[in-house]
Amino acid sequence: MASSLAAPTGLCADVAVVILNWNGQKFLQQFLPAVLAHSDGARIIVADNASSDDSVALLRREFPQVEIIQNPGNLGFCEGYNLALQQVQANYYMLLNSDVEVTPGWLLPLRELLETRPQVAACQPKIRQYSPDAVQRQQFEYAGAGGGYLDRLGYPFCRGRLFDTLEQDHGQYDDPRPVAWATGACLLVRAASWHQLGGLEPAFFAHMEEIDLCWRLWNVGQEVWYHGGSTVFHVGGGTLHKSNPRKTYLNFRNGLALVYKNVADSELPGVISTRLLLDWVAALRFVLQGNLGDFKAILRAHRDFFSKLAYWKQKRQENPQRLLTARRPGVYQGSLVWAYFGKGIRNFAQLDPQEFGEAPDTQKPAAPKGRPVSNSLSH
Repeated sequence: MASSLAAPTGLCADVAVVILNWNGQKFLQQFLPAVLAHSDGARIIVADNASSDDSVALLRREFPQVEIIQNPGNLGFCEGYNLALQQVQANYYMLLNSDVEVTPGWLLPLRELLETRPQVAACQPKIRQYSPDAVQRQQFEYAGAGGGYLDRLGYPFCRGRLFDTLEQDHGQYDDPRPVAWATGACLLVRAASWHQLGGLEPAFFAHMEEIDLCWRLWNVGQEVWYHGGSTVFHVGGGTLHKSNPRKTYLNFRNGLALVYKNVADSELPGVISTRLLLDWVAALRFVLQGNLGDFKAILRAHRDFFSKLAYWKQKRQENPQRLLTARRPGVYQGSLVWAYFGKGIRNFAQLDPQEFGEAPDTQKPAAPKGRPVSNSLSH
């Protein structure tokens, strides 16, 4: 259970910043002081997934002002947050990775966006690389970058990141705008919307769960936005590096489940069959590279997806409202795989803007009272 502390006061007192932790003592010690210093009075909570390191003892010893929720085991990202947030009462939840460095004023623009636009259920800030090198810190980070997008087959990408190609931040994505998904590394979500949709998909365990949540929000008529007036820095791969076959397995299994759950009925047969075919192309590519670990991970991903097909069918029945691709903002109507590998496109701006889904009004939200919205923070 969360510890009983005095109620927070400040501009973000109705926000609960919840950091899910599993053996992340090093990151807590490094990044938690900035979260405490720069969150404008928000509650700070660490939900610990039964860490075997000194995380909880560290929190009690060095950060007594932080609330602690102790989960009964390593429940993964999805169930870890689902269980923890059942115990937290707040207007807004900020899901924050333990390996994120926040900056002064980072939280307030995001809260103000949700305050001034009641139809927006979730948003993210600009995500840049955490690095001691000043040049690398100007680069967008893989998980979220300048806002999350999808192509018509459900492949995720970002403004500032196509597959593994990252752009430098020159202020080109400072504008607030609706996006297909917001990153789970730093995700502000309305508590009411979170509980309405049942939180994160527990069967995902980790990876793509925030895309699924945001897709479901769009399907029920709520919006997801990116706000470039807030900047944070993300280490990335703090728990599971992208070269780990376990991550390959989760990405391919969850990628199939993601589209199966959320794609409109009329589009599902074409999307799922094409995804399966492209998965096999990726598997063959891994074999030719001598990467048998990732090849076997894709085989396991397909096996486990089909073994739970009855479960995924039930999920589709529970959420029958699904938008067509052309009606979903932040969705590229072409194929990102073809654009990247076939046409050599490496920059978001090279994608045809006419090939994106419908978008609501993108008028810039009001700046927080008493503080200007900062578009560029250099730390």
